[in-house]
Amino acid sequence: MTKADDRLIVALDVPNAIQGLKLAEQIGDAVSFYKIGLGMLTGGGLALANELKEEHGKKIFLDMKLFDIGATVENAVRGLAQFDLDFLTVHGDPYVVKAAKEGASGKDMKILAVTILTSLDRQDLNGALIKDGDIKDLVQERAGNAFIAGADGVIASPQEAALIRALPEADGKLIVTPGVRPAGADLGDQKRVATPANAVADGADHIVVGRPVWRSENPRAAAEAIVQELSSVQAVRPNH
Repeated sequence: MTKADDRLIVALDVPNAIQGLKLAEQIGDAVSFYKIGLGMLTGGGLALANELKEEHGKKIFLDMKLFDIGATVENAVRGLAQFDLDFLTVHGDPYVVKAAKEGASGKDMKILAVTILTSLDRQDLNGALIKDGDIKDLVQERAGNAFIAGADGVIASPQEAALIRALPEADGKLIVTPGVRPAGADLGDQKRVATPANAVADGADHIVVGRPVWRSENPRAAAEAIVQELSSVQAVRPNH
């Protein structure tokens, strides 16, 4: 039996809490950390987060990507922090990060800043009127600004993990990478991807994997295979 590895976060990107709980029960003790995203919010996502945390001893990453005026973000985070969750995402704009950290004050919940979504490429950024420049450079710049604003970590694609880990501001901070696909897996809507081992070797503390696990005929076996791959690699941690 493969022991769970906290570096693997499985995304429960299924329609509702009933299916999410069923999937978690299928996977069992092979996974200790789950992501619940915006898509399940109206399908009982918060209730599932509480059940997995309180009754099953799992860690929970609530992926809300909050973005609003500072006061609204602070109030929303303060409310969510009462659920004793582990990670929460907000957009990486410094004022949003600062407000989120105020809302999480006194709690252990980590605030993770979104840099640039892993489903986007330069053409997408042009359409959104994002300033010119290579995506990797923009991600590194946004990550540095988020760290300075107080973020506990950032969300970035595996392809930018090494660049972010090299930042002096990244010392002691978390890097969480979606867009991770085991070798041979379908890329889906992700455009900037890497394998689990490569992502961790490049500096990621946690990887997020969804479809390759929950679409598998045997989700537990799929998760165990990723954990096995991670067991052979250590993360890069430069000294600052």
